[in-house]
Amino acid sequence: MDTSKLMFKDGLMRNERILVTGGGTGLGKEMAEGFLKLGAEVHICGRRGGVCEETARELMDKHGGKVVPHACDIRVAEAIHDMNDEIWAKHGPLTGLINNAAGNFISRTEDLSIRGFDAISNIVFRGTFYMTQDIGKRWIAGKTRGNVCSILTTWVWNGGPFVVPSAMSKAAVNTMTQSLAVEWGRYGLRFNAIAPGPFPTEGMSKRLSPDADMGSSMDRGVANPMGRVGEMHELVNLAVLLMAPGAEYINGQTIAIDGAMYNASGGNFSMLTAWDDAQWAAARAAIEATNAQDKAKRTV
Repeated sequence: MDTSKLMFKDGLMRNERILVTGGGTGLGKEMAEGFLKLGAEVHICGRRGGVCEETARELMDKHGGKVVPHACDIRVAEAIHDMNDEIWAKHGPLTGLINNAAGNFISRTEDLSIRGFDAISNIVFRGTFYMTQDIGKRWIAGKTRGNVCSILTTWVWNGGPFVVPSAMSKAAVNTMTQSLAVEWGRYGLRFNAIAPGPFPTEGMSKRLSPDADMGSSMDRGVANPMGRVGEMHELVNLAVLLMAPGAEYINGQTIAIDGAMYNASGGNFSMLTAWDDAQWAAARAAIEATNAQDKAKRTV
């Protein structure tokens, strides 16, 4: 990300302590860098502890400041509790949480295994709730302010054909966002969400665009009214708006950032109804190869 395109003044996020789940790669890493550049103390977590450590070193070498890596599988409530115990004891209370960790892949629903469904829902649906509840309870008990932003998709409004586990789970997180904004607003806690359009990352491209032709089409933003995909600093600027001081009255909102793609075309994978069995077989093989590579790198 080109941090010169951040639209906020230096030091805006000083005194903020923010945890970004899935912060070692992709959109999580980009947001972590933006918060760090603006003065926040940043914590990042992920299953691959070594990746988080590398990212922390890289960002601190580039910008200074403090990035603390944590190896944590958010599918496990006890692991979340232990990590947050450590954060509170060694660093102090968090002021913000970015629910970014996710998983996804395209599949015909009739081909989807229960294990495949659980692989997505246990991260996005259960893991996001586990993390939000554990941190929220600490904020309530400590009578401290808190701010949560969850990364969703525009599918929460119109469904996601061929990504049903993700669409179901993220729709649930959208409902959680609206519900807790009301229920916990009296404690000084805020809950908002961002629904990005296409912001290509390596993990997204390999699992959601395993077909080369479809991938190149998406990468060019052909289906987008603006004729392009999103740039990382644009997403980060929106995340900063929701997480930094100065916009505290924004609560219970999910904001799309997709160049009006959802308005124009639904912003989902409905075009894949045209795929035949051979294309789905090729896509499945490519996704399985990517998963095997990631599993080999995983240390937690």
